[in-house]
Parts: sequence; C-alpha cells; structure tokens
Amino acid sequence: IESRLDPGRGPVASLLVQRGTLHVGDVIVAGNVFGRVRAMADYNGEPMEGAGPSVPVEVLGLGGVVDAGERFRVVENEKAARQMAAERDQRLRAEELANRRPVSLDDLFARIKEGGLKELNIIIKGDVQGSVGALEDALNKVEQTEVRLRVIHTGVGAINESDVMLASASQAIIIGFNVRPRPEANSLAEREGVDIRTYRVIYRAIEDVRDALVGLLEPDIVEDIVGQLEVRATFRASRIGTIAGCYVLDGVVRRNSHVRLVREGTVVHEGRIASLKRFNEDTREVTSGFECGVLIEDFNDIKEGDQIEVYELREVARTEQAAAPVAAAPAASAPPGADEPEQD
Repeated sequence: IESRLDPGRGPVASLLVQRGTLHVGDVIVAGNVFGRVRAMADYNGEPMEGAGPSVPVEVLGLGGVVDAGERFRVVENEKAARQMAAERDQRLRAEELANRRPVSLDDLFARIKEGGLKELNIIIKGDVQGSVGALEDALNKVEQTEVRLRVIHTGVGAINESDVMLASASQAIIIGFNVRPRPEANSLAEREGVDIRTYRVIYRAIEDVRDALVGLLEPDIVEDIVGQLEVRATFRASRIGTIAGCYVLDGVVRRNSHVRLVREGTVVHEGRIASLKRFNEDTREVTSGFECGVLIEDFNDIKEGDQIEVYELREVARTEQAAAPVAAAPAASAPPGADEPEQD
C-alpha cells in the first residue's frame, strides 16, 4: 500500500495480505526488493505474529523502499527471493533503456526534427591536451541553428567507465581523438546505449557532427571488434622484425586482419597482421584463451603490456534517411503563365 524509509527502523512497508497468512520470519519479494520479515505491527502499532487475508500490516526487514502498488509474495528462501528480485530488476532496466532513446549521431537529425532534442551534449577525450583543446574549439565553431552543441567534459587518456556513466546520465555522445575505450567501458556503453565515436583526424569528427545536424550523415564503413590480445613478450628477429608473443583475451584473431595497437589507452599504430604463428607454425586463426606469435606489417615498436585490437571493416547501408529541409522557391521566380500544380 505504501512504503517509506524510517530514520530509526530502515525501510518500512505497509502491506495488505490478499491470500494466505504472512508470518514473522517469512521471506518476501516485492518488485525488485526482497527481505525477511523481522517484525510486524497492526494499524495501531501493536506487534503481530501473523496476518491473514484482508489484514493490513506494517512490515520491517525489506532491503529497500518498495514502490506503492507493487504485489508481494512469500517464497521458500532468500536464494529464490534474490533471483526473482534480480530478474525483476533486469526487466525494469530493459524497459527504462527502451524508453530512454539514447542520442546517437545516426538519428540526430530525426530527433531534432521531432522536437525531441534542443541540445547535444558532447564528451571529448584525446591523447594530448592540445588535441582536445583544438577539437573543442572547432566543435564550438560549428554552425548551430535548431540545436546547441555543448561540451560538458574533456579529458586526456583512454575512454573509461566514468566517461560512459556521465554520457548515459546526460544523454551525451563521446568523441575520442586518437584514443580508444577500455574493454569494460565498451561493454558498459553497449548496455547503456551510449554512442562512442573515435577519430584519428580532427576534421573528420567535425564533418560527422556537422553532417548529422543537417541529416546528411551516411555511415558507410563500420568497425567490428572481433578480438582482443595482450602482448606478454617480444622477440626480435633480424630479418623480419619484432614478433609479439600474445595471449588472446577475447574473440578470435585471423591472419591478415586489421589491427590497432593501443598503449595505455592511446592508439600507437594501425595496420595489418603480416604473420600469425602458433608453436612456430603458421596458422590461419587463434581463438580466445590461447597464445600466439603476431608480426604486425611494417611496425616493430611493440612493448610488453600493449593491447592489440583485431577488427573487421564492413559496409552498412542506412535503412532510414532523414530528408534535409528544402527551401521553397519564391513565387516571383516562377515564369509567367506557369501552370498551377494539379490537386487531388
């Protein structure tokens, strides 16, 4: 019926039993909150040991404040209660994410035309402070008409979980210049629906934002991260260069794949795998949990602790294209005697 947080007693819930009998010591689940009934009281505040159908009762022992109107039930033990509460919490979170409609550059223009977006928040992360300042100044100079660009945070270094949480709370887009998101930040961004864009050239980031504002953004090439490797040793060969002894943390690595070498969150080199070996024998691919030797094409500055991202490029055709507004021609420009447009 109602619940509140009492300063002295903790979460207090007023329940109305509809079927069966509620006893002190029972484990109950209400929404995404569960707990064991430590004490019960009637409407006069008198202690009770049990409450039958149609009896209102005040309960202590829940782990949090329950929303009014939630149904509660008694379960066998705390393990079952914890599982039911977790499933309910996941459903509520999924519904919240579905209704929130996070901002992305792909549908930015459509959101503007709907009137659902008046301000675009941006978080900028870069490899050095000079690059961050230059990118911030350039974005602030982008022509702003129906929507205002606002840089809410800047920083140097890899994109981390704090950046993703800030972007999620403020409906912001993260732009990374010459840096990459950490693996845990990438996973969190996927769950929260945060759009992360990474660039190596400043003008490309500016063009994407400008094109998104006028509905011209056409993402034609998308990167799919297929594997993550960690460099655990390096070996120098006089004729071929530096070989990286790697452990495949996640996914799969294939010969001739595109790779990106990341050192402390900063992109050091992008290229392709020239040779992939396992136990001194050439192999076509190595999966997660195994070790391998990697030679990167035309690059030897590899150090222990470096991260190697393996990715594939694919073209993606847009399914929806927001039309840019077309200015109507002035009536005076029509030639004399021009026919009137036909009407249904």
